[in-house]
Amino acid sequence: MDRAVLVQPNAYRTDNTVLITALAALAPEARGVAIVDASVTDEELDRLTRAGVRGARFHMLPGGIFSWTDLQPIATRVAAFGWHIQLQMDGRLLHDVETELKQLPTALVIDHVGKFLEPVPVDAPGFKALLRLLDTGRCWLKLSAPYEVSREGPPTYGDVGILATVAVRAAPERMLWGSNWPHASLKEELPDDAMLLDLLSVWVPDEQARKAVLVDNPSALYGFAHRQT
Repeated sequence: MDRAVLVQPNAYRTDNTVLITALAALAPEARGVAIVDASVTDEELDRLTRAGVRGARFHMLPGGIFSWTDLQPIATRVAAFGWHIQLQMDGRLLHDVETELKQLPTALVIDHVGKFLEPVPVDAPGFKALLRLLDTGRCWLKLSAPYEVSREGPPTYGDVGILATVAVRAAPERMLWGSNWPHASLKEELPDDAMLLDLLSVWVPDEQARKAVLVDNPSALYGFAHRQT
């Protein structure tokens, strides 16, 4: 792998110093997702953009710093800089905020196969809302961190895998892959990173679709230069 997308940890809140330092070390083949609040200046947004930031993270679970009323105003600010919104929330509630998410002035990335805190069947309202969001062409789904919510567990995380495979079939051109390394939220045994990457071959069995997930889709979203492969 010779490209990376780094995501600001929730614990650092809006202090993006470590993120910017890491982006500088990995430049030019790195992009970032920062955390900014309503007090951020245009000068700071410009600085972060020049450093490689292309998204604003919203962590809408306990421990996050935002409320839903913060989403639209901040999305409007960052849209002017070409950023997207990266959203982590309990996917079981996606249908409750579907209309608001469709009205965002930015592209939207939904974390961790929807982050359904209790894995759901494919006909659940939240998952059906996720598919409708993907249908807009402005929403992306990150295939990452099944271990955070799976009840079946390793090696296949089958309950999350069912959702992933259905989403991939629906919109392979809107899928992204993420390692979620270094798994900072875990206190128990860490997952096997190679095994997590191998799962991509199960969720995305078509070789061209895997290339899209790993190369073409992130190139389009994060602004990496196109490469012939």
